[in-house]
Amino acid sequence: MNIIKKQKAKGELTQAFKSGGLHLTYKNKNSEYYIMPKIQAIIQKNYALVYVFSIPIGLDPKEVHKKMWVFQQQFGPRTELKQENKKFTLTIYSGESQKAFSWHFDDIAPIIAKQKLPIICGKNQNGMWQSYDMLKHPHLLIAGETGSGKSTQVRSILTTLIQTMSPDDLHLYLADMKRSEFHLFRRIEHVHSVCTRTTELMAILQKLRREAEKRGDLLDEYEVMHVDDLPEKLPYMVLCIDEVALLKKEKDMMDIVEELSAIGRALGIFLILSMQRPDAKVLDGKLKVNLTVRMGFRCADEVNSRIIGTPGAEDIKASEAGRMILKLEDLSQVQAAYLDDVDAKEELHPYKVEEVKEEAPKEEPKKVFGVLDE
Repeated sequence: MNIIKKQKAKGELTQAFKSGGLHLTYKNKNSEYYIMPKIQAIIQKNYALVYVFSIPIGLDPKEVHKKMWVFQQQFGPRTELKQENKKFTLTIYSGESQKAFSWHFDDIAPIIAKQKLPIICGKNQNGMWQSYDMLKHPHLLIAGETGSGKSTQVRSILTTLIQTMSPDDLHLYLADMKRSEFHLFRRIEHVHSVCTRTTELMAILQKLRREAEKRGDLLDEYEVMHVDDLPEKLPYMVLCIDEVALLKKEKDMMDIVEELSAIGRALGIFLILSMQRPDAKVLDGKLKVNLTVRMGFRCADEVNSRIIGTPGAEDIKASEAGRMILKLEDLSQVQAAYLDDVDAKEELHPYKVEEVKEEAPKEEPKKVFGVLDE
C-alpha cells in the first residue's frame, strides 16, 4: 500500500473513532482536545484491509465493541473486530461475496475433533472453518427470514452432532411446532423425542427440569462444579426448539426455558433456539443474555438484527443464502455449509432405529390456547 492510500485509510478509521466517540476528551477554559486510539498498522491483504490499533488507558474496551455499528457504517457490513487486551484488530473484507458450498462430514470432522459438544458454523471470509465447543459457549440462537439459510443450518448442526457423538453421550430433544423441519430426525438413536404439540413439549421441559435438579444434587453430593467431574459419566442433553417465537404466550414453558438457560451449562443441558422473526418479547431478560452465541441470517431490517444481537444481518442480500453474522466472542461474517433434506436423510440413515422413541405424551389431554395466534 502506497503512502497516499495509507493516509486515506488512516483518515477513514480516525473518522470512525470520532463519529462513535471512541476517544478520551479533556477540557480547559478555552478549548477541549481528544486522545484518540493509536493506529499501529494498516495492512492490505488480497482479501481484506486490516487495521491494528490500541486504545488509550481510561477508555473502556467494551465501548469499542458496543460501537461496532460505527465501523460497519464507515466500512460496510463485512467487518470483523477482535481484541487482545488494549489492542484491536479490525478487518474490512473485500466486497466479493463468499461462495456457497455444500456440507460434507469428512471436511468438518478434523475441525471439530477436539471439541466435546461441537457446533459447526461455516467458513469465514478468509475461507477458514469456524466452529466452537458448546461446553465453553452454551446455548445458541439462530434467526433469519425464510430462505436465508436458518433451517439448513439447524439441520447441519444436528446432523454433525449425531455423526460426531455416540447415543450414550448425546440425548437430543427436538420441538417442531410448525411440523416442517424435524421429521428427518425421527427414529434416530440419539433423538429421544420429536415434539409437535405444546403438551408434548411441556412434558419434555418438565423432564429436563427434573433432570437438572437431579444433576444439581449430584454436583452438591460430590462437591464438583460440572457434570463432567462426576464419577459416573452423564450424557449431554440438547433441546432444540424450532420457531420458539410461537411459544411467547406460553409463560410456563418459557419460564422453564429461561431457567434451563441459566443453570444448564454446569449440568450438561443445552439449548438451540431458532426463529424466523426476532421477537423482543421472547428474547428479553435472562434468556437473551444466556444465549451466548447468535447466528443472524438475513433479517428484514436493522431493528430485527439488533434484537438478535447481530448488527449487519439486515444488509445480507436475498441472493446470499447461508450468509450470517456470527456473534461468538466477536462479530464476524460466516458462510454456512448447505445441507439439503435429501442429503441429510442419506447421512442419517445409518443412525435409524426400528422403534420411535417417544418420551412425551402422544395425545393432547387438554386444549392449549394462544400458541399459534400470530
